[in-house]
Amino acid sequence: MLSNTTLAKSTGRILQTLTLVGWLAALCIPGISKADEESEEVASHVLAAETALNQHEYQVASSEYRRAAELSEDPEVARQATRIAFTYGFNKDAISAARRWSRLAPEDDEALLYIAQLYLRAGEIRESRKSFEKLLEKGDSPVDERLMALIPVLSREDPTNGYELMRQLARPYKKSVFAHYSVAVMALQAGDMETAGERAKEAIKIDPEWVKPHLLYARSLLLAGDEEGAIDYTARLVGDDPDPDPEARLELAIMLVSAGRDDDALSQVNQILLEQPYRTDALRLMAIINFRLEYLDVAKADFEDLLASGNYQMDALYYLGRIADSRGELKEAVEYYSQVTSGSNAVLSQSRAAGIIAQQGKPEKALEHLSDFAEINPNFAVDMLRSRAHLLASIDRHDEALELFDQVVAYRPDDEGIQLGRAALLLKMGRIDDAVKQYRRAVERWPESSMSLNALGYTLADMTDRYDEAEKLIKKALGMEPDSAAIIDSWGWVMYRQGKSEEALEHLERAYETLRDPEVAGHIVVVLLSLEKNDEAELALNDAMVLFPDSEILRKLQEQHFPETP
Repeated sequence: MLSNTTLAKSTGRILQTLTLVGWLAALCIPGISKADEESEEVASHVLAAETALNQHEYQVASSEYRRAAELSEDPEVARQATRIAFTYGFNKDAISAARRWSRLAPEDDEALLYIAQLYLRAGEIRESRKSFEKLLEKGDSPVDERLMALIPVLSREDPTNGYELMRQLARPYKKSVFAHYSVAVMALQAGDMETAGERAKEAIKIDPEWVKPHLLYARSLLLAGDEEGAIDYTARLVGDDPDPDPEARLELAIMLVSAGRDDDALSQVNQILLEQPYRTDALRLMAIINFRLEYLDVAKADFEDLLASGNYQMDALYYLGRIADSRGELKEAVEYYSQVTSGSNAVLSQSRAAGIIAQQGKPEKALEHLSDFAEINPNFAVDMLRSRAHLLASIDRHDEALELFDQVVAYRPDDEGIQLGRAALLLKMGRIDDAVKQYRRAVERWPESSMSLNALGYTLADMTDRYDEAEKLIKKALGMEPDSAAIIDSWGWVMYRQGKSEEALEHLERAYETLRDPEVAGHIVVVLLSLEKNDEAELALNDAMVLFPDSEILRKLQEQHFPETP
């Protein structure tokens, strides 16, 4: 089994940025004189890196730390260089520093784990496997059992690569329940439901008493679209056992939630808490269900209990922030959101906190909030740059926003969302040709992405007269995601622009059924007006403005077509 220290450090997310004083002190170790020319050069690169970090020039910082690592004989310098580069996502610098670290400290498992993860991140499965195999060989428990310890590590990188790597690592252990289960988990994450189900069944054959493979098989049914089959299978696990495993009951509750059967899910969760009142995972699910049902007072009490328990604190703070936000208790919302410092909701929480501050007329304080969070939590630094760019765009400081977007694009050239965000900003700035070029680059880079195809197609339909090209792009996107309300809206809009208003209205109304959005509502109003259904258009507009009173799109439609409407 991997050591606790190695596992704790495995993500590279635990990053304490050393001060210059700390670095210089670290260089004063036996065998390296501070006056030595090499040490001075190392210190020079470290100083340049620290200065770059303070100025948010993360790529420069990563490069300078790598140079310091290449020159220094101290593995701690290479360790810090690796962590900096890994955290900010500069993988070439990170792998170079990690390899240097491993050469200087060949027994350090953390260096080896970084190398394994970085090769996996780069898609070099063979090289990654070699390092993971070395790690798996260490420890007292059987290798096949230790495969399960790699699941959270592999899950943090590309799920497809992680799945393929797990398949290769598990290949020698064809009769191991742990190997089959580990592959099944990674298959599920990669979207291969068939293999996930097959491997889960193999694990069940080997050890029918172990409940986890049963639950994984049920989850594979659920994600493959067999909702009723998954619920029935899990319900039988619970019902057939005189003393059912709480994990099975909790999984059943999660499946019932996914099926929209929240009351039935609550019943299962209450049973768990009746038998095991200390189960905070059940309390968390109960709180989320109550939030979904809009029982906000009950949900708030549940999340406060969860927060007091010391478990799932980030989830509790996030939802307490959302509850306060929905009630207009903005000071409390900011306080809660600001404390969400890790997990999947951290970026959203900090961005919303800054948005509230900006709405209160304090844009500089909002920008400072995001910068301060990045300083304290450097693994979110690039995300905070993106959030600052969006915030600047929202307050019409477009040139500053574009400068930040360019910086983020340089840091994350393979991030589709960032490319599309930059294009959206160019549209907002009225630079239509530049926006279209940016969208085209995205489609060239991700030709099978419905998101990029739809973005370019909609822009061409909305901002140009290239309707035939727009139709082809949106049609391809719709073929990939036929139930996407956003793409259905685009399809309806291009139909309208081609003069097919009746057909357009049908698609737009279908989109609005599942996507209550002011832009979709505005499209419906425009199409109704084109069909000379003015009364229906006015009614649709009034209904939409009740839902979206602050919508600039709807306000302009009202001023243009119904100026006398109060």
